[in-house]
Amino acid sequence: MHGHNPARARLRALGRRPSKRLSQSFLEDEGVAAVIVRAAGLDRESDVLEVGPGLGVLTGRLVKLARRLVAVEVDPHLADWLQTELAGYDNVTVCAQDILKVDPSSFFERAFVVVANLPYHITSPALRHLLASGPPYASRLVVMVQAEVAERITATPGQMSALAVTLQAQARIQLVRRVPSAAFYPRPKVDSAVLLLEPLPDAERAIARSETAAFTELVRAGFKQPRKTLANSLAEGLDAPKEVAVERLQQAGIDPALRAEALALSD
Repeated sequence: MHGHNPARARLRALGRRPSKRLSQSFLEDEGVAAVIVRAAGLDRESDVLEVGPGLGVLTGRLVKLARRLVAVEVDPHLADWLQTELAGYDNVTVCAQDILKVDPSSFFERAFVVVANLPYHITSPALRHLLASGPPYASRLVVMVQAEVAERITATPGQMSALAVTLQAQARIQLVRRVPSAAFYPRPKVDSAVLLLEPLPDAERAIARSETAAFTELVRAGFKQPRKTLANSLAEGLDAPKEVAVERLQQAGIDPALRAEALALSD
């Protein structure tokens, strides 16, 4: 892979322009690429799923480290180009598919590492999908998201959102680093951030994997009207009488008069 070629030159050579519809913004900063790959903690036994390889700034590094690499790219033109660029490697598969429409675990026989550059408009569904897919399950996920979304995901009690609660119930999450918009072409309007998610072992989960979908629905209902009390918001979100919501909250030992954002994950 031509690691030193900037995205603009590669696109010109391909006769392509960044797609607004696909929210395409390509990482150009090799230093940031190195940080992401280091956070993935790969060795020669690692199986890796790369989501949104784009112009391959990460792919060129991952393919040299992983035992097996599956790169899922929604843009068929870029997928074709990557296939040609990577023709010299026998440990990589490039799939021209939408990650939300495939089961990531179907590519692997054992635990795998996810490295993803997620467009803003699919961040939440993609993270939920990647965490839920399995067995085999992802053992760690290194994801690039908008900085503001990273702050929401890593929030602490008092600032919690439905997204923070549902993801923190499934994984340990840490901010690896903030990434300035200048690291991309075309330059987005906002900064990004790299997050590391380490899914919790089953024994440490307060919410079992099998209950995650129902839990997510409940949490979303609770946050539907964040300015209202939990009892009112939950009743509205679940389309249930307020008395039922109050009873459910009291059974769980939670004050129905609280607002959702004030909850701690242990609640």
